[in-house]
Amino acid sequence: MRFKNWLSFLFVTLSFHSFSQQSVTGIWRGYFIADNGYYYKLEFQVKQNASYSVSGISYSWQDDIRFYGKATMTGNYIDNSQNFRIREIKTVEVKTMGGGTCIMNYDLRYSRSGKEEFLEGTYLGKQEVKDGPNPYEWGDCGGGKVFLRKVTTSEFYIEPSLRPTPKKLEPKKNTAPPVVKEKPVTPPPVTKKTTIPKSKTPEGKKPNTSTAEKKVKEPPVKANVDSITKATPEITKVPAKPPVITPSILKTRENKLAQTLVITDPHVTVKLYDNGEIDNDTISVFLNKKLVLSHKRLTASPLVLKFKMDDDNSEQELTMVAENLGSIPPNTSVMMVEAGDQSFRVSITSTEQKNAVVRFTYQKPK
Repeated sequence: MRFKNWLSFLFVTLSFHSFSQQSVTGIWRGYFIADNGYYYKLEFQVKQNASYSVSGISYSWQDDIRFYGKATMTGNYIDNSQNFRIREIKTVEVKTMGGGTCIMNYDLRYSRSGKEEFLEGTYLGKQEVKDGPNPYEWGDCGGGKVFLRKVTTSEFYIEPSLRPTPKKLEPKKNTAPPVVKEKPVTPPPVTKKTTIPKSKTPEGKKPNTSTAEKKVKEPPVKANVDSITKATPEITKVPAKPPVITPSILKTRENKLAQTLVITDPHVTVKLYDNGEIDNDTISVFLNKKLVLSHKRLTASPLVLKFKMDDDNSEQELTMVAENLGSIPPNTSVMMVEAGDQSFRVSITSTEQKNAVVRFTYQKPK
């Protein structure tokens, strides 16, 4: 019986490792938004080990270099539950205008949409103490929300753990012919002069010296710092009863439902951000088929919509239309929804063939 139980355990373990192949190894870039509203860019370089453990480096910064930090990290990723937990151990580089530094503890979840891979969740911070024990607890330094997308390039220095291992060159085999002892040759008579011609060694082929053209990486489009820190976000008030005429762009493209949100507070605020890398994504937004935002560029400063729900308007829909795909297709954004004590985060992906729809259902609290 013990032998059978051991075999069952071995089969389950082998099956798990056979089908559980998702890895978080790579470069992840996006941003985090603190509870106080401050916006920071964020990049992870993560290496997943043979077990569930992971290690890596985090970069966090602002475009005007008011703050920059690099920290070492450790954590784990359980791919069958898609939970990714990682925390910063210590900072190794810091540039700040003054004050102490905080290290972060991230609680994220992996998701995939087509070929795009995402990490979303929350973080808690605590004051860093480099000399001696740390008396602080996670959350003493605030918290917030995190959004990352898997990318192929870094804004900084790619860590050695993520570089491909160079192939070892095998020693060349000796291809020279074996040495054969020649029989002594009887010299010719003195009266006859004999010349033994030297054998010519065939010349080898010249190596191909042509090189592929190097692909020039365009610098990322940086967000205007003033729009992040000083500009007042554009607020559009939406009429309660829009007309029901369907615009042509909602007829010619597929309208794909991204998420349905159940709202218990009648006052709804929607904020739309770029997904982390400002790449000139431009969208138009329709509320119940009525245009409320036209050809607006997504940046780090949110586009804000406010509307009201009640018994007469208990079902409403927001449709995001991609006016272009930016420099990094597809057109991606993050929608933050606030309604009373409720808050939601929705990842939006739209293309030139598909619009993204978010449906709001109002349920009056009992």
